Amino acid sequence: MRTEDSSATRAPRNQERPARSQSADRSTGAAAPQRSTRTSAPAAKTQDRKPSAAKAPATKSPAQPTTFAALGVPARLVDSLAAEGKTEAFPIQQDTLPDTLAGRDVLGRGKTGSGKTLAFSIPMVARLGDDARGSRRPQRPRGMVLAPTRELATQIDAVLKPLAAEYGMRTTTIFGGVSAGKQISALRSGVDIIVACPGRLEDLLQQRALTLDEIEITVLDEADHMADLGFLPGVTRLLQKTPADGQRMFFSATLDNGVDKLVKRFLHNEVLHSVDEATSHVSAMTHHVFEVSNDDKKPLIAKLASGTGKRILFTRTKHQAKRLAKQLTTQGIPARDLHGDLSQGQRDRNLGAFGDGDVRVLVATDVAARGVHVDSVELVVHVDPPAEHKAYLHRSGRTARAGSAGDVVTVVLPEQRKDTRDLLRKAAVKVSPISVTAESDEVTRLVGSLAPHVEPAPRAPQQQNQGQGRGRSGGRSSGRGAQGQGAGSSGGRRRRGGQSRRSGGRSYAGR
Repeated sequence: MRTEDSSATRAPRNQERPARSQSADRSTGAAAPQRSTRTSAPAAKTQDRKPSAAKAPATKSPAQPTTFAALGVPARLVDSLAAEGKTEAFPIQQDTLPDTLAGRDVLGRGKTGSGKTLAFSIPMVARLGDDARGSRRPQRPRGMVLAPTRELATQIDAVLKPLAAEYGMRTTTIFGGVSAGKQISALRSGVDIIVACPGRLEDLLQQRALTLDEIEITVLDEADHMADLGFLPGVTRLLQKTPADGQRMFFSATLDNGVDKLVKRFLHNEVLHSVDEATSHVSAMTHHVFEVSNDDKKPLIAKLASGTGKRILFTRTKHQAKRLAKQLTTQGIPARDLHGDLSQGQRDRNLGAFGDGDVRVLVATDVAARGVHVDSVELVVHVDPPAEHKAYLHRSGRTARAGSAGDVVTVVLPEQRKDTRDLLRKAAVKVSPISVTAESDEVTRLVGSLAPHVEPAPRAPQQQNQGQGRGRSGGRSSGRGAQGQGAGSSGGRRRRGGQSRRSGGRSYAGR
């Protein structure tokens, strides 16, 4: 068990780390035998990815430490985390911290919400922190985190920044959709750690706004999503610009779509840490498939959105997200939308309002499925089933985070039944569909207590030229109200008794 400050094991700058050529003992730097799979944390698996000539015999491991202090996290970071109520490490943190604090390359495979951000933020800050004040140079950061989306980059920076401040270090974000001027200014002033999206970072490198030749620690987060978005060529070019002897930590749910090639090329003698498989996160959720008629869908969505806890509603298109958020707000259920048509400022404000609890409902496209990490989301609703099973898992992963439970509802129209069965089979989700209306007992039990109705703020009157007022000025408002009322009730289409029907013995079973 390591209890000493991690700086005692920190590799000096500009010196090749022993992990590049041999496995290094965490406290002495001496050659160590191949590590076997840990047995102390049933949820986690650990192994060296590369073969070794000699393997230590399997022995029963002692109880694995679970607190940040016992894992060897420096005292100032332990205190900072404790001030936020964080003293116990999650399994991915328990497994990776001894290796990452010692400077080893790590490949982490864990479900969303498993604590990956803190797992790489702590060692990055701890290892860079000792010489931070004397080493900061303009345009030459020493730590780099690559993320696929602006939202994820912003949230990673929010975790890193207070930890870095304990050592007097500075962090900044680099991504598109906003002016590059402030980012360039921050780089010229000198920052220690950058959290960046690949596209904008490459642009700034071409403008010579920074260089990566002094990067000591690199993190690649959600590498599989980078691959899905076609970012791996850019990521490869960026990694090529960093020193070959730097420490690297990659986190990815899967190793397909070229991620494995990236691992083999840029990680050296890495240790693999797995916390659950890509699909095992579904076991922490309760899945529901609600089959509904076209006429009953709007009232059902409104009912699902009306509970007291946070919920995210996913749509397939930006137009649908914008329209549904407005409809819910009109019905007294305050909601914000999140999609690609919004400016970065609007996205930040809407996400901030949801995260802070100012609104309980976020209506989003898949842009939020990977990039939004908000705890305490109790319900995810697939207003439209996603196109493929990976999207289902990523969307659903917004709930049941950080060890909590959550519910996932997929709303299915008659013509979507076959595709949804195939989708859930590939996602390894076993659930029997239920035909419902908004008043069905299953829906009422799931929603629980209803949140108070919130009267929407009146819209500012439009200025019109004198004598050119519209004769239908009142009709538009009343029509909107009527539409909202219709969307909030069953409109005479309720099935008798409001009871649900089992769907003829059909079952959506994952295999």
